Amino acid sequence: MRRKQIKMASTRIDPRFNRQLQPAAGKKSTNNNTIKEEIPGLIRVYEDGRVERPPIIPTVPCTSPAAAAGGVTSTDAVIDGSSNLWARVYVPAVNGYCRSSYNYKLPVLVYFHGGGFCVGSAAWSCYHSFLSGLAGEAGCVIFSVNYRLAPEHRLPAAYDDGLRALAWITSQDRSSQHWWSRRCNLSTGVFLAGDSAGANIAYNVARTLFSSSSSSSSKLSYIQGLILIQPFFGGETRTPSEKNTHDMSPNSPLTLSAADTYWRLSLPFGANRDHPFCNPLAKVREPRLLLPVPAIVCIAETDVLRDRSLEFCDAVSRAAGTVVVGGKKAAVEAIVYRGVGHAFHVLERSAVARIRAQEMVSHIKRFVHQ
Repeated sequence: MRRKQIKMASTRIDPRFNRQLQPAAGKKSTNNNTIKEEIPGLIRVYEDGRVERPPIIPTVPCTSPAAAAGGVTSTDAVIDGSSNLWARVYVPAVNGYCRSSYNYKLPVLVYFHGGGFCVGSAAWSCYHSFLSGLAGEAGCVIFSVNYRLAPEHRLPAAYDDGLRALAWITSQDRSSQHWWSRRCNLSTGVFLAGDSAGANIAYNVARTLFSSSSSSSSKLSYIQGLILIQPFFGGETRTPSEKNTHDMSPNSPLTLSAADTYWRLSLPFGANRDHPFCNPLAKVREPRLLLPVPAIVCIAETDVLRDRSLEFCDAVSRAAGTVVVGGKKAAVEAIVYRGVGHAFHVLERSAVARIRAQEMVSHIKRFVHQ
């Protein structure tokens, strides 16, 4: 059988993505306002608190059933209008994964987009293309969450939004007003997922839930696993891939200096990169909660975050025999994708990137349906 190929985003990325992004601090703009922090082409923060985000990637509307590519329909659902918390829902067609039954329930991925906690949108065209393809190929309903951004809303705001979104999603049942709710396995088939900063959010949402004294294993049994794509973790001590940046992808949208800027803009005031939001290994009091559910970690070979992810997976593997709150044994599968850099699945358009993205989708599909 001929394998269905995912349609990769045809977005024209700003040329500044094709060079090492160098954040600027303390520069003067043309109107004499002092620029406090800047990642060229992505975000500029002024001393007076103003924030500018150039529209480097276009946003796209959701797709109606008639216009849906690959049989995947998408619709936008408002979770909290007062804080602009919403989700784009991707629902595969009935045929195939629904076994000709509209009542056949699909696994659910609650997905958080990347962008260093400071940029990005669930409506970005690159995410719309990737997640629509993933939903159709992997046979799952995907909720792509649009959360509040830093520096206007520093961490843990994004985590709080993730928790609120998850609570809202799992509260939808067959009696819900939303037509897609009857397609979702919300009782035993929910996975938390994301890329880059979004993977960090997915991870911290899971840890918060499982470390809460008010949460019992029975209440959290619906969460089956984590899908962490190039998770945005950091630390004060540099890893080899952070030190030897000349070995990393020259076209990467994430450089070490850009990563440091994102952390300065998103961490709580006064915190450094060994804060638990940034470095999950810095202050581990309960190893059993380092990874509360099984996970797949997708790592890009030429990503500056590569070794940070490998260190995380190694720490989890050493504690693999620990029984976690949910009654499952923590297990992690680390997969390194050769020849590609950070965010290759949404921003790179090379033949190699397309192949690796297809491989990653296959791995996610296997993990979700195992």
